[in-house]
Amino acid sequence: MPDLPLTQLAHAILESVITAGDTVIDATVGNGHDTLFLAHNVGPNGKVYGFDIQQAALDTCYQRLCDNAATKQVSLFHAGHETMPMFIPEDLQLEQIKAIMFNLGYLPGGDKQRCTQFSTTLNALSFSLQAISIDGVISILAYTGHSGGKEECDSIKNWLGTLDKNAIQITIHKPENTIHSPPELIIIRKSKHQ
Repeated sequence: MPDLPLTQLAHAILESVITAGDTVIDATVGNGHDTLFLAHNVGPNGKVYGFDIQQAALDTCYQRLCDNAATKQVSLFHAGHETMPMFIPEDLQLEQIKAIMFNLGYLPGGDKQRCTQFSTTLNALSFSLQAISIDGVISILAYTGHSGGKEECDSIKNWLGTLDKNAIQITIHKPENTIHSPPELIIIRKSKHQ
């Protein structure tokens, strides 16, 4: 598994924990590849909540879902991931979400100046730790090659270092033999109540 590209590795890890009927979140919808992956894995009786600040991203995602007959189980919100508590039903906000995916950086093919920021990402991650179920997984694919990307990734890792290591397990995957700033995949598994 470690030799897979990080996007595929994230999918493989989440696929091992998500079952049909689960509730999951795509915190950064982008072009909708992860949203569709999640929709297929939870099936028509599961639920995917997707968030993005760019309408163009949501439109692309919705079309992708339509093309794959996967709209029934997905709710998309034109909102930043830091606002998740405003949209996720209250009864799901405490250890009821099986998986949450983050792709940090900018929208591929979009405006590179519109990037995720640590301040809002931290709010989203704090909520995610509360919402994720025991044995649930948070996947963070942090792209570090753009302006501010490495700083955001480092800030996340510093923040993770302050958390209770008895409640979560953290694994960081980086591609080998890369010269420039490679992306990093951070996997957080919740092992007991936070």
